[in-house]
Amino acid sequence: MALDAWVYVIAAILVLVFSGLLAMAGLGAAFLFVPLFYYLGVPLAEATPTALLLNVVSLLFATINYWRGKLINWRVGLPVLVTAVILSPLGARLTASVEKALLLGLFAAFLVFAGFMMLFFKPKQRDQALDRGVEIGAGAGVGSVAGFLGGLLGVGGGNFILPVLTWLGLDAKLAAGTTALVVVFSSLSGFLGHATLGGLDPLFIGVTAVMAAAGSIAGSQLMKARLSSAQLKPIIGILLWLIAAKMVLDLFK
Repeated sequence: MALDAWVYVIAAILVLVFSGLLAMAGLGAAFLFVPLFYYLGVPLAEATPTALLLNVVSLLFATINYWRGKLINWRVGLPVLVTAVILSPLGARLTASVEKALLLGLFAAFLVFAGFMMLFFKPKQRDQALDRGVEIGAGAGVGSVAGFLGGLLGVGGGNFILPVLTWLGLDAKLAAGTTALVVVFSSLSGFLGHATLGGLDPLFIGVTAVMAAAGSIAGSQLMKARLSSAQLKPIIGILLWLIAAKMVLDLFK
């Protein structure tokens, strides 16, 4: 589907702004891009994989910084990563088969959940590490859910993964770094699952990817002197709820 020139311009501006804001909060912005692209007139089948690729671009820089700072726990993160990467393409391939109304309903439900996490979730580290079997089982379980839904809806799944990693005993910084690593690879896996189905606009993907990279770099730099994650998350949470409300209202029209 050919897009009007104004769609490219507005999408580029939105990606630049929200990639920067979410980078300041240490998050990927895919869960915002899917509904924003959709309301700009981009088909869901194209908005979903594009958002996944933008997640890869924006979080890649953060992941490299986490890795350099030794803030990735491979022992806990590996079971999450493996199952998320395996299940993400499966979710991606089912996107075109799911009825549009159901897909939008699922996405609205995810936005409500993500908004709740932004507003109310406060990481709290466990006093004692869990048994290795529990670590693997919980990690594989949340990786499966996050990977499948991430591929299906075009979101990274970090809102599912982060609280589980904290529950498993990781401190806030290690949980954030490990989550970023998983989301980069699961988002890439989901994008490739969509890409094999074809029908993507290379120009739209290219323009928004450049803006995501620029926004992520700028946001990570501004984070040092401007808004903190604690200040940003309530704003983002309320925005997610407003978008979810708009989607629900549209479904009942």
